[in-house]
Amino acid sequence: MNLNFSVGPSLQHRLALGLLLSVSLIIFDHKFNGFGTTRVYLNSLVSPLQYLANLPGELLSASATQLASHQQLLDENAQLTLQATLMSEELQRMTFLKEENNRLRRLLNSPTNVNIRKLVAELMAVDNNPYSHQIVVNKGTINGVFEGQPVLDESGVVGQIMQVSSTNSRVLLIADITHAIPVRVARNNVRLVATGSGSLDELHIQHVPHSADLQVGDLLLSSGLGKVFPEGYPVAEITSIVRDESRPFAVVRAKPIAQLDRLKYLLLLWTDEQELPEPEEIEQ
Repeated sequence: MNLNFSVGPSLQHRLALGLLLSVSLIIFDHKFNGFGTTRVYLNSLVSPLQYLANLPGELLSASATQLASHQQLLDENAQLTLQATLMSEELQRMTFLKEENNRLRRLLNSPTNVNIRKLVAELMAVDNNPYSHQIVVNKGTINGVFEGQPVLDESGVVGQIMQVSSTNSRVLLIADITHAIPVRVARNNVRLVATGSGSLDELHIQHVPHSADLQVGDLLLSSGLGKVFPEGYPVAEITSIVRDESRPFAVVRAKPIAQLDRLKYLLLLWTDEQELPEPEEIEQ
């Protein structure tokens, strides 16, 4: 067995020698800064390795920041979307309330006689019979409502009460074929009778002589005859006049002033001779 390669200092001696050299080099470097230049080169050499070692951490940190920013933006966007939705709902509600307020103001400021008392009613139902134009309102005998009572909206005459129960009433619209109302022309006081045609946007003017002084656009007001509708309320506007000498009377059509197809709030009227019962003397 060849032992030439095994001859040398023992491990203990090598360790002691290494420690001695290390301590000597540390003392030498500390006292005389003998390895300053070498340390600079070594740091420069190791610097790329340090950057490479830190790169995964930097990438993870940047990714986490980006994800956090993206999630924050998503949260803020969701919050803003919710706020916009709530504001939109409030805006729609405010618009509806504004329209309702304007409608009530117009209704209460309708051109009624100062001595006529009035009661605001609200539409409850519309008759689904295609051959009849009737509606139901939420006022009845407990409110003093009576048969034949005139009914208006904010624009003009709507109809009259035809049936009354304790808490609601049925209104016959002026467009119903069974309804007739005496009117006069606002321009010259010519007296006529307007009857329902069965269509919500048209009335017939009955028994008009060919020589009658009528014009398209003439406003028809309630004449007060018959003591059902007080005088002076807008009823309709003449839309067409056909004077055919082969017929005994002219064919006259008019459009109701009241918006019969979009009723919401209505006005019930009492004349001077009628008293509104207590306790609801005037309800608005």
